[in-house]
Amino acid sequence: MAETQRPCGQCSSCRRTEDRESVTIDGTGKRGPRYRHVGDHPDLLWVERGARDTRVRIGQIRAVQNALRLGANEGGWRAVVIADAAWLNQEAQNALLRLLEEPPDKTCLVLVATSAAGLLATIRSRCQRIAFPMAPDSGGESPEQADEVAELVRRFDALGRTALPELLDWAEEYRGERAAAAQGVHQLIETGLDWLRRRVGERVRAGQREVRAELDAFKALSRGRRDLDQRNANPQIVAERTLLAVQGALQR
Repeated sequence: MAETQRPCGQCSSCRRTEDRESVTIDGTGKRGPRYRHVGDHPDLLWVERGARDTRVRIGQIRAVQNALRLGANEGGWRAVVIADAAWLNQEAQNALLRLLEEPPDKTCLVLVATSAAGLLATIRSRCQRIAFPMAPDSGGESPEQADEVAELVRRFDALGRTALPELLDWAEEYRGERAAAAQGVHQLIETGLDWLRRRVGERVRAGQREVRAELDAFKALSRGRRDLDQRNANPQIVAERTLLAVQGALQR
């Protein structure tokens, strides 16, 4: 790659990083590799959740550590992208911490996450945080996602009038296969956090300075997100706690 701010797209290294994502990762290493290379480049490694996993496993981090001990294939820099950093389980995070504390020479570790809240404070303190804006042509949320969020907001607006049986029925919507259920609860929590931020802003602008109940609910939702990511918590139970916390803030 030329010494410019962006890849030149013409040299051998750039051409070899064309990523077709043809390799399916398996976190257990039984049905496929624990990590893959980016394109055909031997010194660019990619880690994400396995096709059947809800976590990035410790075995995947250890496999990367073993690969890095061998040194760079082409004598230059190496890069490891952990695309699902928010989904690292506790053991994987501890293994990653040791790697961050004593990184191999000429090695760059990139942790990608929509939020750093699920990462250990010791990991965050050893990383440089870089915020990437949404690509101009990405279009943001799809119409389907926007409709889902709008429906969740409508239901949060009505939560103060929702009876307990209805609330439990709502949480029961997050039963079933864990990966899909956890994804849904993550959307529930993120929407709930945004909803609480909006409510706090509205109350402060209206001169109502007592927002302790909303802040307590915010902490409860953040804790639920962490339990979902790090402790393999049951998505339905996390959903129940999320809804009860928000409802409790509305009733105080």
